[in-house]
Amino acid sequence: MSTVAAHGIERARVRVRTGAEANRTLWVAASGTLLVLAVFSAVVTTVGDSLRSLHGGVASQTWTLSGMSLGLAVALLTVGALADAFGRRRVLVIAGAALAITSALGAVAPTMGVLVAARILQGAAGAGVLAGSLGAIGDAFPAGHRRAVAASVWGSALGAGIAIGPLAAGALAAWLGWRSSFWLEAIAAAALVPAAASIEESRAETRRTLDLTGAGALAVAMAGLTAGLIEGRQSWSAPGTVIPLAGGVIFLGVFVAIELRKREPLIELARFRNPLFVASLTGALFTGLAVIGLMSFTPLLLQRGLHVSVFGSAAVLAAWSGTSVAVALATRGLVGRRSAAAVVVLGFAVSAAGEFALAGLGVGSSWTRLLPGLVILGVGSGLVNASLGRLALESVPRDRAGMGSGANNTARYLGGAAGVALVVALATSGGAGAAGLLAGWNTAVVVCGALCIVAAVIAAACRAATPGT
Repeated sequence: MSTVAAHGIERARVRVRTGAEANRTLWVAASGTLLVLAVFSAVVTTVGDSLRSLHGGVASQTWTLSGMSLGLAVALLTVGALADAFGRRRVLVIAGAALAITSALGAVAPTMGVLVAARILQGAAGAGVLAGSLGAIGDAFPAGHRRAVAASVWGSALGAGIAIGPLAAGALAAWLGWRSSFWLEAIAAAALVPAAASIEESRAETRRTLDLTGAGALAVAMAGLTAGLIEGRQSWSAPGTVIPLAGGVIFLGVFVAIELRKREPLIELARFRNPLFVASLTGALFTGLAVIGLMSFTPLLLQRGLHVSVFGSAAVLAAWSGTSVAVALATRGLVGRRSAAAVVVLGFAVSAAGEFALAGLGVGSSWTRLLPGLVILGVGSGLVNASLGRLALESVPRDRAGMGSGANNTARYLGGAAGVALVVALATSGGAGAAGLLAGWNTAVVVCGALCIVAAVIAAACRAATPGT
């Protein structure tokens, strides 16, 4: 084929992707992302019922709430590389079917062990949806204003899923029991399969050899680190915490050694010399550490410290997640006119202000005292969510969009696991009873606000090191 003909085919492909096909890809990707985040957050309002039904204890509660984080952290980067190599649509379709099956497994779980396993497997399936979705957007929307707008829509889906999941699950549980929320997730995931099959396939133009040894080492490392962080909420000195954490660190070193020797590694370590790639990963890591970790604990604070019902706590949390959705959509123009790194800096600065505003609770405080801070934090989260996806895509070549998405989301959920462990440790350090919990909360929000400032400084430094941003 002549060079002229090849260029003509490429131009035709881009024209199709900038029209109806690109928009269909965007909405399928955003819908899949919303579904995964809804599944991730839904158990906040149903875990109590499932524990009573299946006779679970404190450890079961911890793993039901956090098991999906383990599956996500283990699978995201590897699945992203698979999507680049074998097709993002293919991965989306397979992951959607897997999410339907694992959700159905949760719905029929006869024991807590099976339910926890279903949550971990939901995470692995959700990893395919997230990595395939953002990778498909990166291919459908070449760099520029349209990609910035598309990334904002994808970012808004993150907040929408977190807002919808607990509310829908809580309402269904009150009406039909806790298993009904898993059935709804299975039905929604099954509906995603034909929708994903309708979009155009995209993959890297140059097929790479899959780095199986690197993927295996990384999976073990992420499993160890995440499991250790989850178990650390019970005791940091217990063997069940120390051994996984130590193993995770060791295998992370093994992964780095493997990648340095590979001709086609899972993730090129030289990318860490790119300030925008560093900003993308640290932004996602600090989002998990300073925001997702704190917001994951907020329902427990509302229920035990401020005596709000389970469903009511989900509704209060929607002040944060709902605001983040509205801001991500409303600021699409800003995101298109400003560099992604600049908006990330602004978003973390606003998030810090919101978290500082959450401090000052005491015995007798009302849940309404949290609303201003939650709304301000929602503004910051909306700005960050609208920009991190774009930053993840712009910091890697188009052929590696799935890897960039996987790396970004891996950092987000590993940070989230660490963030929950940090907030639990701080919030329970204030003493016994509601007064102690509220005192610990005041410490936790100040620490998380300070972490947001650190994230803003890192993003600003990365931006300063990159001309034109």
